[in-house]
Parts: sequence; C-alpha cells; structure tokens
Amino acid sequence: MAGHSKWAKVKHFKGAIDAKRGKIFAKLGKEITIAAKLGGGDPSMNPRLRMVLLRSRAASMPNENIERAIKKATGGGESIQYDDLTYEAYGPGGVALLIEISTDNKNRTAAEIRSLLTKSGGSIATAGAVTRLFHRKGQIVVSRESAPEDVLMELALEAGAEDFKSDDHGFEILTDPARFEAVHRQIEARQIHCEVAEVTALATLTVPVPDASTHASITRLIEALEDHDDVKEIYSNAELAEG
Repeated sequence: MAGHSKWAKVKHFKGAIDAKRGKIFAKLGKEITIAAKLGGGDPSMNPRLRMVLLRSRAASMPNENIERAIKKATGGGESIQYDDLTYEAYGPGGVALLIEISTDNKNRTAAEIRSLLTKSGGSIATAGAVTRLFHRKGQIVVSRESAPEDVLMELALEAGAEDFKSDDHGFEILTDPARFEAVHRQIEARQIHCEVAEVTALATLTVPVPDASTHASITRLIEALEDHDDVKEIYSNAELAEG
C-alpha cells in the first residue's frame, strides 16, 4: 500500500511481511520470473529486475528463492504470457486507487477486481480520472538513526535528487524516476540503510478520511486487493492515520 504516509507504509510493509511472509515471497517470485523472462536474468542489464530485487531484499526474501525464480524464467520451462495492467478505481469515501497487476488471464482478473471493489462500496473509474491524481517519483526513505541529515542531504542532492524532506522520524528523498538508481546507488555506497527505495506513484493531493468507519472500509478493501495473487502494488490518495 502506498501514497498516504511514508512511515505508515514502512510499518504496514513490515507487518505484512511478518503476517503473510509466504504469500509475499510467492508474489515477489512471480515478479522476478516475469522481469527475468522479459529482460533477461542479469539485473545490471534489466531495470525491471533490479527494482523487484530491491523489494525482495527489503522483504528479506531468501537468496535461494530469488535464484529459483530467475532460473524459472531463463531455463526454458513454462511459457505463460503475463500482461501488466493498471486499474483506476474509487474506494469508500471517494478515495482514489491505482491498482497495478500482472495477470495471465485479463478477463478473470478484471472480474475478480471489480467484485472486490463492489463488495466494499468501490467502483472502477473512467480512464485517466485517477492517474492524473498521481505522479511517478523515485522515493527513498531513511530513518534518523541511519544517517546524519547534513551528510545525507548533500549526498542525495549531489547525486541528482529533486527534493529532500525531513521530519521527526527521518528523511524522504524524491527523484525523477530516471535518476532514482543513480541516487540510490550513491546512498548504498555509503552503507546507509534505506527503509524504502522504489519508483512509486505519489498522490498530488491526499483526501482526508472523514470517520473511523470509512477508514476501516478502506483498509479492508486495500488488504483484500493486496491479498489477490495478481495485484503487485496499490497506490491510494487516502490520508490514513499512521497508527
């Protein structure tokens, strides 16, 4: 889940790993296989594979799982064709959702996603209605314990970051998607741990959630979507509490 709070996302991601480790590893394995099938098994030559390997490392996915997923793509084997899709949708309270999917059966997946939305009071949006509410950015999040602010700021901006933000928890670095890898590699080279490092979709304007009931409905919908085998990522403009 992304788009409402970078620190809430960190806590949500870590909690999800603990609760659904097997499911998350299976999804990451699928993404690794798709990326390797499309662009080859060498991450230095395959940007999509590099990105999913970053997520796999953040989830502490075992190396043998990663190697197995790459071999599945590069060793002959199955020839399933996957399509990448993005669904634009509205959830409870009118919050906007971008749902990124990889599927081998578009009709089945479309019906299942529509059903999940309908059961939660959501709906599919018209084309372009939701994408215009988000912009693609490289996002790197670093806790205060991991680096001094002045050192990290200088390092990030010299590497080509667009923006550097600081709060009580730590630091957020934003980049143009094309500059994300250069900035991230400079930070990694200094042995600075990143809580989040990805190219993501950030809401241009967040929507306050009016009440606890709507908050719970949005959370249930997002969790149900995340549990779907074909869903890779969900971006929301809901302004949800971090607790």
